[in-house]
Amino acid sequence: MDKYQVIKTLGEGTFGVVIKCVNKETNEVVAVKRLKEKITWDDAIRLREVKALKKLNNHDNVIRI
Repeated sequence: MDKYQVIKTLGEGTFGVVIKCVNKETNEVVAVKRLKEKITWDDAIRLREVKALKKLNNHDNVIRI
């Protein structure tokens, strides 16, 4: 998170918070989802969102898992 400057919180859910950030190097505006500390990797991998991201791993706007 050191390379991003936080602008504001966009939303919050059970497993984390989504924040609007700016990349300090490129000035690109991005949304970053930060998982809450109490979430384990085993919990995260079961999330529907993570399962969907795995299927979309060839898109430029989707992180690779």
